[in-house]
Amino acid sequence: MADHNSSSCNNPPAITPHLTRLYFIVLFGGLVGIISILFLLVKMNTRSVTTTAVINLVVVHSVFLLTVPFRLTYLIKHTWTFGLPFCKFVSAMLHIHMYLTFLFYVVILAIRYLIFFKHKDKVEFYRKLHAVAASTALWLLVIIIVVPLVVSQYGIHEGYDKYHCFKFHKELAYAYVQVINYLIVIIVIVIAVILLVLQSIIIVLMARKLHHSLLSHQEFWAQLKNLLFIGVILICFLPYQFFRIYYLYTVAHSSDCNDNVAFYNEIFLSVTAISCFDLLLFVLGGSHWFKQKIIDLWNCLLCR
Repeated sequence: MADHNSSSCNNPPAITPHLTRLYFIVLFGGLVGIISILFLLVKMNTRSVTTTAVINLVVVHSVFLLTVPFRLTYLIKHTWTFGLPFCKFVSAMLHIHMYLTFLFYVVILAIRYLIFFKHKDKVEFYRKLHAVAASTALWLLVIIIVVPLVVSQYGIHEGYDKYHCFKFHKELAYAYVQVINYLIVIIVIVIAVILLVLQSIIIVLMARKLHHSLLSHQEFWAQLKNLLFIGVILICFLPYQFFRIYYLYTVAHSSDCNDNVAFYNEIFLSVTAISCFDLLLFVLGGSHWFKQKIIDLWNCLLCR
């Protein structure tokens, strides 16, 4: 999979300040979210599959946030001083973060949908050790296979300037790279649509069954938390995936500099990093203040 962090041109001067501010916000919001969720995880069932997925989500965000200061340094200094191999790693981490985050969303939502349709109270590992083993196996797969494979494929066909990072667009000219990227786009979009349809069906079924007592049921609040994950997918991930189709075609079939494509690609790609706010939203979504605001809004709608 090729990295698309930049186009065939240098970034337009106007884009750098916006990206700098965005990544500063992502870094701050992500750290606040991680700290907040840690207090919540202490009270959660560690054998729960959902809790295990959330813990791994914390790890994913934490590793990605460690690379953000290097991005900020490059955006501020306009020169990469950490070597080309580390540039590949930092560049790949934005994509790895996006897809691993999406994967854990799918796991969390799939488990919750299973609980709803199968009328189960919860889905959990038999022992805590099993949860640890599952997480360890996943991260060994990522560290030993996924990361080296992805990083090793960055910049293998062309020569790149070690002082200017995130410019590996030339890899998209190769057919197999295009095929892999198009397949990833299709898979992500299809899964996202399926999740949205299932969540819509669940909300409709609950509304028909519970009517005005909807807000008094704990299951409804769990479904609202599901909407947070769906919302992050729709707002942060899908716009980039849809734009990526156009970007792949443009870069692969045009050797000319296209500032507009470069500008929008940088924006859409950086927006995926905003998913780091999901933990903060998850914590706020379970707060009494949030529930009370929803109840007040619901009562206001019923009064009309």
